[in-house]
Amino acid sequence: MDTLQGLGEISMGSRLKRISEYLMRETQVVYDTFNINFDPYLFPTFKIIKNRNGVTNTEINNCLRTTQPATTQTINKLLKKNLILYKEHDIDKRKKIFYLSNEGIKLVKEVSPIWESIEYIIKKYTGFESKSLIEHLNILESQFEEKSFSKAIIEHIKMKDIKDTIDITSYKKEYDTHFYELNIEWLRTFFYVEPYDEEVLRNPKKYILDKNGYIFFAKLNDTIVGTVALMPKDGIYELTKMAVSPKHRGYKIGQKLMQHCIDFARDLDLDILILYSNTLLENAIYIYRKYGFVEIPVEENCPYERCNIKMELKLNPLKPL
Repeated sequence: MDTLQGLGEISMGSRLKRISEYLMRETQVVYDTFNINFDPYLFPTFKIIKNRNGVTNTEINNCLRTTQPATTQTINKLLKKNLILYKEHDIDKRKKIFYLSNEGIKLVKEVSPIWESIEYIIKKYTGFESKSLIEHLNILESQFEEKSFSKAIIEHIKMKDIKDTIDITSYKKEYDTHFYELNIEWLRTFFYVEPYDEEVLRNPKKYILDKNGYIFFAKLNDTIVGTVALMPKDGIYELTKMAVSPKHRGYKIGQKLMQHCIDFARDLDLDILILYSNTLLENAIYIYRKYGFVEIPVEENCPYERCNIKMELKLNPLKPL
């Protein structure tokens, strides 16, 4: 049993200290993995100097609300690593103004993608609701036990490096199982499987391909990691059955599939694409709007029970319908 967890709210300070130390150790693992010679404890001061492009010791201290000796110690470490330099103040010669050195500027370029992944994973690991801070910390630490912070960051960085190698390929009979399983997993994760879903997913040839529809797949090396379909519906095409494997979500594979469908539809000289969704999927709705989809009324005989929003994209807005 975790003794600190068992102590409840009274252990708040110790819990926060333990999590802070854990995050620092795990971040150092990430830096070491990618051969970045940097200490995570130096990050706040280094970032302020980078952002301010000329800042005094006192200004750093005020920003971070740390003690003057602690700030001075961090600055000395950054100077020793040749990541910053200083100039004397034009008027008050006692003051030093700190800037990034050439080495510091070089480090920023190397480490910025890692910072982006760290921020992404932090948001992913903490973006849930809880009734109290202690409950939040309990859930957070349980996630660290399932997958360490460093492992999650390293996986995200590596996926960012290879996402451009994702290939979009057309339907093959051998991909039927992937089409079914990817979509079923997505439905069970976010909603539930409706009879209409089951029927279409088990019979893509009947409901999509034989009606001049199209199914596409995202491949990473030899692995199918996502899918989407353009399904004929009342003389137009529905963008539907988009799903990405759980461990590959967050790398814009869905957006790559959607862009492929839009480009493909334009090549076919189609006028409109429609889609059905649910407003609970806030991120998805945001992305649809980003790509130009606008909301239109949902018809009474909508085939999906979960649908509460219908959207359309006019592919050739200047062309008369």
